Amino acid sequence: MKTMKRIASSMVAVAAFAGMVGCSSWSAQDKNTAIGAGVGAVGGSVLTNGSTLGTVGGAVVGGAVGRNVK
Repeated sequence: MKTMKRIASSMVAVAAFAGMVGCSSWSAQDKNTAIGAGVGAVGGSVLTNGSTLGTVGGAVVGGAVGRNVK
């Protein structure tokens, strides 16, 4: 059951990430923020076995790191 929850959380994060990347009018900084948030959400979910707090925390940290990438 935990494996299914982890896979489902990861798939939701990947779907959201794919939807955001399609916005061609975004600046490079906006795209990097979205990519960082998506990667961070997946990483946080995997590392915390699908914990909501881990997923959201990973997204926040990933977005902050992505925003500062040049």
